[in-house]
Amino acid sequence: MKKRKSLYRLLACVSLVFILYALVKNYWIDPGASGFLSRKTGLKRELNLPVWLNVMYVHVGFACLAMASGLINFSNRMFEKSRRFHRFNGYVYLVSVLLVVLTSGYMAPYATGGKISSMGFNALNLIWLFVTMTALIQIKRKRIDRHRNWMIRSYAFCFTNLLIHLITSLVHQGFGMVYATSYTIGLYGSIALLIVIPEIIIRTKRTEKNELIP
Repeated sequence: MKKRKSLYRLLACVSLVFILYALVKNYWIDPGASGFLSRKTGLKRELNLPVWLNVMYVHVGFACLAMASGLINFSNRMFEKSRRFHRFNGYVYLVSVLLVVLTSGYMAPYATGGKISSMGFNALNLIWLFVTMTALIQIKRKRIDRHRNWMIRSYAFCFTNLLIHLITSLVHQGFGMVYATSYTIGLYGSIALLIVIPEIIIRTKRTEKNELIP
């Protein structure tokens, strides 16, 4: 139990720091996304900057909301205190994910790294949508354990941007690769990690649960 609380606190710290960073960076420090856009080279589609920026603002805002609402719903204390709020907040998370996926779909053709990165983002969006809708279907069928496991898989995708930039920085600065190539590696590396890590967490949770059963 203490281990779970410690892990939840760690998750909360990482999530809140990243939410604060994303909001400050995108809405205050660099609202024009000049730093990010400067990395985009060889775009085959003309980028309508005002429209792209507005879509990005919606994307970032709801990505942060999804991260926050998902974090709250993983709290056992909050679940026990008000299941009605848990249900309402779950729909907030669902709507947020849908809007993040839709806005990401718009921005995908302009992704750094070209067509291969665009394909990666489209695949990522489909996977995230699939696991999130599966979580919804499981709770509608009153399968609580399965619902929680699918929510773990879904929530992992809230950290997509964080992982992409961590891997990109590692490859670009650590190995000296071209930024666009590093970004593509970061994208596909993140997809792999976002699929594998939740499975490790779920299996660990299942093993601990079995050990508690005499």
